Amino acid sequence: MSLALGNTRTAQLPPNVNRILLVKNLPFKITSEEMFSLFGKYGAIRQIRIGNAQKTRGTAFVIYEDIYDAKEACEHLQGFNVSGRYLVLLYYQTNHKPRKTNLSKEEERVEQLRQQYKRMSHEEDDELNE
Repeated sequence: MSLALGNTRTAQLPPNVNRILLVKNLPFKITSEEMFSLFGKYGAIRQIRIGNAQKTRGTAFVIYEDIYDAKEACEHLQGFNVSGRYLVLLYYQTNHKPRKTNLSKEEERVEQLRQQYKRMSHEEDDELNE
């Protein structure tokens, strides 16, 4: 399928697109063969990892050889019905880590904003009463 894409290969891809797809909402009893059959239609697959632990059941990682094949699969299989479940596909972000916040600094910042807007609302009320 990758050869049939033609000119779309020269288009610039968004920065979040990569070869690794995170697939959610899979049927718990899906097999590797079914996964390869479903995702292999869009290009060569390097690896499929199906979650089997309690927390990871129903999820999988699909790693394509080519980024354009991954993009094609993500576009076509998003919301696809497999055994009564609609697939959710995301590009896996390896460098995305939640920011650690300093709770005390954040509380201080929120309090400053509250005071600032409190003063602003009192000034507006005074202007309206005049």
